[in-house]
Amino acid sequence: MTEQRIDTNGVFGMLKEFLRLEIAAGFLLFGAAVLGLILANSPLSSHYAALLDTTMVVQIGALAVNKPFLLWINDGLMAIFFFLIGLEVKREVLEGELSSPEQIVLPALGALGGISAPALIYGWLNWGDSVAMSGWAVASATDIAFALGVLSLFGSRAPASLKVFLLTLAIFDDLAAILIIAIFYAGDLSLANLGIAAAILACAVLANRLGVMRVSAYVIIGVALWVAVLKSGVHATLAGVLIAFCIPLGKGGGRSPLKDVEKDLHTPVAYFILPLFAFANAGLSLAGLGLDDLSHPVTLGVIGGLLFGNPIGILLFTGAGVALGLTRLPAGVNWLQMAGAAFICGIGFTMSLFIAGLAFEHAGGAYYDRVRLGILAGSALAALAGCLALGFSTGRSGKAPPA
Repeated sequence: MTEQRIDTNGVFGMLKEFLRLEIAAGFLLFGAAVLGLILANSPLSSHYAALLDTTMVVQIGALAVNKPFLLWINDGLMAIFFFLIGLEVKREVLEGELSSPEQIVLPALGALGGISAPALIYGWLNWGDSVAMSGWAVASATDIAFALGVLSLFGSRAPASLKVFLLTLAIFDDLAAILIIAIFYAGDLSLANLGIAAAILACAVLANRLGVMRVSAYVIIGVALWVAVLKSGVHATLAGVLIAFCIPLGKGGGRSPLKDVEKDLHTPVAYFILPLFAFANAGLSLAGLGLDDLSHPVTLGVIGGLLFGNPIGILLFTGAGVALGLTRLPAGVNWLQMAGAAFICGIGFTMSLFIAGLAFEHAGGAYYDRVRLGILAGSALAALAGCLALGFSTGRSGKAPPA
């Protein structure tokens, strides 16, 4: 009995620490994004662009990886971010919020609605333009750091169960984003390099099955896998997810390589990698942009998907699940608070920018500034709408009205 109590406290302690880091990271992300936007529209804009275009080369013999600084961030450092996502997903599936069916039905339905409705809105506004349709998945992403940062503004007035719902929904959203990237945003495939990547991945799986607990072994295999995936045409960040699934969780009260690595990575990812990504990718030059850009179907599709698609999809799918008796609302949460969380899920930012880069990179770069304008505007409006809904849901007294 005592062991179970200690384990439970450990799980809740880890969740509390995760939320603390994500909330702080949300505010740091905002600051980094604003700094990038300011630099891109200042006399220092040429220096900002030159920094991102600086070529960096890593070469071992005939094998060379030659990329500008921006792509080292997006393909390299973001692989570490996806590695962390993979670790979190594996832990949640094995012993966390995704380990029991009754815990996952409501957020799974919400994620399904939050992915499909924005895509439909974007597709409706851009149907017939094959280049613009490359960005159909941009508005379906949720930035969990920003979302939890906004939710934290309400302190104890936002029920803990609402935070858990939002976090679990974001895990499903991340899984969907990984699948979308793998299926729809692969480049020209190299079957030879895919074969090499598959062989390297098999080594990682074998190491797991043999009970190898040294993290360094998986790091070496992971770097080799990243290079092979990068050269194969599949986006290199997927290597991070695949190698994460091979890290052993451990059993009983013994050492857990997965939890150790997850804990060690949270701080650098939250406080360095994601803010650096935001700084590099949010630097949209507003010079030359006008009302025609704001009213363009691509921009409106992203704004509409983030601001309206997410809340409509999430509330429609979760409402149907509750009405059909498949699930129920989290304890102490009412529908107005659910609406607030649903609007907050429209803060796409990091993942939206990431998918936009992939989508319009393969579309020749067309519409990229407009889609970034849509992401910035849509995410800001979704955050404002979420704050208004949560503010009304708690009332002046700070107490939520009955569900």
